[in-house]
Amino acid sequence: MSSADDLMSLCKRRGFIWPSYEIYGSVAGMYDYGPLGFSLRNNIVEIWRDLFKGREGFSEIDTETVNPREVFKASGHLDKFADKITYCTKCGAPFRADHLIKDFCDNADVMTEKEIEQAFADHGVVCPDCGGKLGPVEDFNLMFRTNIGPGSSRIGFLRPETAQGIFLNYLNLYRYNREKLPFGVMQTGRSYRNEIAPRQGMIRMREFNQMEVELFFDPQEPFWPRFAEMKDEVLTLLPNTGTETYTMTVGEAVDKGIIKSQILAYFVGTIKQLLVRAGVDPARLRFREHLKDEMAHYANDCWDAEALLSIGWTEITGIADRGNWDLSRHAQFSGADLTHFKRFSEPKEMEIEKLRPNRRNIGPAFKGKAKEVADAIDAAVPGDVKDGKLTVTVGGETIELGPEMFDKATVKEKVAGERIIPHVIEPSCGLDRIFYTVLEHAYTHDDAKDYTVLRLKPEVAPVKVGVFPLMEKDGLDDYARKLCDSIHTHRVEAYYDGSGTIGKRYARMDEAGTPWCITVDYSTLSGPDAGTVTIRDRDTTEQKRIRAEDAPSIVARLLAGTPFADI
Repeated sequence: MSSADDLMSLCKRRGFIWPSYEIYGSVAGMYDYGPLGFSLRNNIVEIWRDLFKGREGFSEIDTETVNPREVFKASGHLDKFADKITYCTKCGAPFRADHLIKDFCDNADVMTEKEIEQAFADHGVVCPDCGGKLGPVEDFNLMFRTNIGPGSSRIGFLRPETAQGIFLNYLNLYRYNREKLPFGVMQTGRSYRNEIAPRQGMIRMREFNQMEVELFFDPQEPFWPRFAEMKDEVLTLLPNTGTETYTMTVGEAVDKGIIKSQILAYFVGTIKQLLVRAGVDPARLRFREHLKDEMAHYANDCWDAEALLSIGWTEITGIADRGNWDLSRHAQFSGADLTHFKRFSEPKEMEIEKLRPNRRNIGPAFKGKAKEVADAIDAAVPGDVKDGKLTVTVGGETIELGPEMFDKATVKEKVAGERIIPHVIEPSCGLDRIFYTVLEHAYTHDDAKDYTVLRLKPEVAPVKVGVFPLMEKDGLDDYARKLCDSIHTHRVEAYYDGSGTIGKRYARMDEAGTPWCITVDYSTLSGPDAGTVTIRDRDTTEQKRIRAEDAPSIVARLLAGTPFADI
């Protein structure tokens, strides 16, 4: 078996992840988190919170997973969120078309339907399952559709990303943040993509977990106050100008124009800190810039954090400059004012385009309502005009006005500020992909000894300490249980194990990624070492005797970063 197969076997055996609905044959692309996996995943989330909520002071919210159709029409997902699909004409099996030609074509995911069909013919690509001929290539929208309420009058979709819930709450969040820029909002939760043929374990799931941040900022001020603290962080970069990687600092990447703005570079650096702290091997981590024709429909620029896994370089996080796409689109489709009022240091005289009511035509058309209609036009802005028409509300009635009812005029006025649409930087983390990467990078196996160790960082390890009695008799077990209870908290999970030999118990804890084990032996109960226990370090297998009463504080010191040799 490959290391990936070995790892998935370990994950199932030790309770990290299990295939969903296994007693019914499972469903591709769906997994359940077991006790150890759930704890590991939550520990990764807490690092994310520590950086973005603790250090940066961002707000965290939680929004609905089912959204009405209008949301995704505005966001572009309804029209553009699709992969290329083909079906075997013989057995009917579906396949993601671009994946079938990735060994022959560079950037197959940006090829057109006709180009992919031609590649099938040129390279003799047939159905991987039965060898049958592949059918036409077409778009397949990845969103799960549902109905909101009985019947089909209100169409909804399961969200394909958590981000839209943040954009839809912009006005609430803007007021919450005292109507000042920049401000950041974060959300973690489930998203859904109806993948055509998920065949890469946890890398491509139909229901998955995200950790997303939306940072709203003034595009004329693309800076970050803590940039000086980040400028020396070293990155491995693969720009879209070639195939060569470069190692440089965040500051150098900005100075050389490789990363286009200081604020984008800062959060590329922040994501590197998050991933390395969680346990991603920095030697197997790079940041790749999207090709121009690879960009998502909403992105101005995007860098993917990619990890080298057994299946090759794999995206685990994207850091995108989304521009003002989302707020502009939702403003356009909803009619809401999703802008920021940027106040000048002192009033400026500026030329402003305004709408003026054409009273000569309004009077005869609206008679008694003419003044209210004219006032509504005065209150509108040129951006409210859609397809040459202006919609206003008068006395609760919606009225559509043709171009003969208003004029556009340019006037000079002293103004205190201007309205701008904020731009957005989005670090979007695939939590399940990070989870799997941390496991694969931590996995080691000694073939000669047939021994596996999961070298998880202590901060993310599900169990921090294993506590054993040498034998489950003579009071050793009672002593060990009490010691385990004294160490165990909601943040420091201690696990009692009295089954089997000490060697087997060490092996179980090493496979679970537990960084330290404590053994209660007969010397603990009497003799010159009475009141002491043995603590073992997972990675070095070094052992020391410590006082049992000091065990909780020593574990706390180890978790805070004190080297094992210094305790």
